[in-house]
Amino acid sequence: MPYVCILEVSVKIHEYQAKSILAKYQVPVPKGDVADNPDRAVEIARDMGGSVWVVKAQIHAGGRGKGGGVKLARSLDEVRAHAESIIGMTLVTHQTGPEGKHVKNVLVEAGQDIQRELYFGIVIDRATSCPVVMASSEGGMDIEEVAADNPDAIMKEVVDIEVGLMPFQARKIAFGLGLSGKQIRKAVSFMQATYKAFIDSDSSLLEINPLMIDGAGELIALDAKMTFDDNAMYRHPDILAMRDLDEEEPSEIEASKFDLNFIKLNGTVGCMVNGAGLAMATMDIIKIAGQEPANFLDVGGGATQERVEAAFKLILSDPAVKAVLINIFGGIVRCDMIARGVIEAARNLDLKVPVVVRLEGTNAEEGLALLNDSGLGLIPVQGLAAAARKVADVVKGA
Repeated sequence: MPYVCILEVSVKIHEYQAKSILAKYQVPVPKGDVADNPDRAVEIARDMGGSVWVVKAQIHAGGRGKGGGVKLARSLDEVRAHAESIIGMTLVTHQTGPEGKHVKNVLVEAGQDIQRELYFGIVIDRATSCPVVMASSEGGMDIEEVAADNPDAIMKEVVDIEVGLMPFQARKIAFGLGLSGKQIRKAVSFMQATYKAFIDSDSSLLEINPLMIDGAGELIALDAKMTFDDNAMYRHPDILAMRDLDEEEPSEIEASKFDLNFIKLNGTVGCMVNGAGLAMATMDIIKIAGQEPANFLDVGGGATQERVEAAFKLILSDPAVKAVLINIFGGIVRCDMIARGVIEAARNLDLKVPVVVRLEGTNAEEGLALLNDSGLGLIPVQGLAAAARKVADVVKGA
């Protein structure tokens, strides 16, 4: 079946950073602070007071509790012990993959009187091009599991971007969550404040799971996850400064320096394509040919020779890549310029994998002639299906 992939180009931040943004909009969050060593963790707990604290690993992945990254402490000695065990650990969850994530910081928060756990989230719906507010009474679980096992448990409200989340929509959700009395008013205020934080920050996803109701009936964001549209970050230097590059794929960081849209995947066929739609189609046809793409890489409609060379180096830096498929349709971009970038990169690198090249459009014949005359063993092919079959064959023979 075709390769299915949802490509999200976004900026991610840690839980404690997301909560700091929510707090600016008067969204209730637990009292706490971040620590990078056990002494600081104990100091935070001591300053907060109380008798129960939570020590939470800060990584860009969910499932931290199941992986041992969230611990309850009932004394300052336990705060120290948990901080010592979590800071520096490699935390493996269902979202990190088997390689896990290195933990540099922990969030130390005051323990809470949890009576109910709900789910609340806001995403951009591509079908309607509108924000969609989602909520469920089954909080504390992975929303994907809820959607698969009990989709009726998830309520959705499409929000008109021109008017925002209306009070009647928030009340509808609150009633659907089984809230009553003063909780309805508190829930409406909570949802509208959260929605404003989502819109003002150009967020692409805001997830609060769980949304807690405590013994006094207060709604509190017990956890928080936010991602942001990277195209809007020029408006938010404060959010951009929150990026933790250690949490991001090094190749994707390098790609951003050249304005390349690059996402690392797990296959063996490196892809270089101009245009996101063509890139998705290329990954599909590689899958149909029996192989797996190693990356999504869109060099853009106005690619330069320098960007093409940088893209080629990125692909070849992945040791899993056994072959490369370059698929270029020359509309704005010229195929001969792409060919020169590929040739220059191949000459500068120690090329050890076969490279199949399909060029169509502006100056395609000139580009193919350059490839044939390069003496570098590049493999020009006409037609996308033929190119996919060829790259699949060379991978099998590798």
